[in-house]
Amino acid sequence: MKKVEAIIKPFKLDSVKDGLTDIGIKGLTVSEVKGYGRQKGHTEIYRGAEYVIDFLPKVKIEVVVPDDMVDSIIEKIIETAKTGKVGDGKIFVIPVEEAIRIRTSETGESAV
Repeated sequence: MKKVEAIIKPFKLDSVKDGLTDIGIKGLTVSEVKGYGRQKGHTEIYRGAEYVIDFLPKVKIEVVVPDDMVDSIIEKIIETAKTGKVGDGKIFVIPVEEAIRIRTSETGESAV
């Protein structure tokens, strides 16, 4: 199993969620996060004072899937989250050793 984490622009969340649902993903976790990369940040003026906004709002999507679904998930996230501009985000794939469903004590892929 693998955990796929994607950090995307917040306004792309609905299209990514819909795309993942279309390919059979039944559940995912979404977190509001802040960060920066090549996009850096920007400055804003509030009541005459200039502020540097270093951390930009992003959304992190996490989904744990069988190994054979990873490529299709990555393709779907890229297809639905891409704007072609700096700050589109990143995708990380992480190995998962075990998964356990608390309610039923199922383990492995059946727990996902």
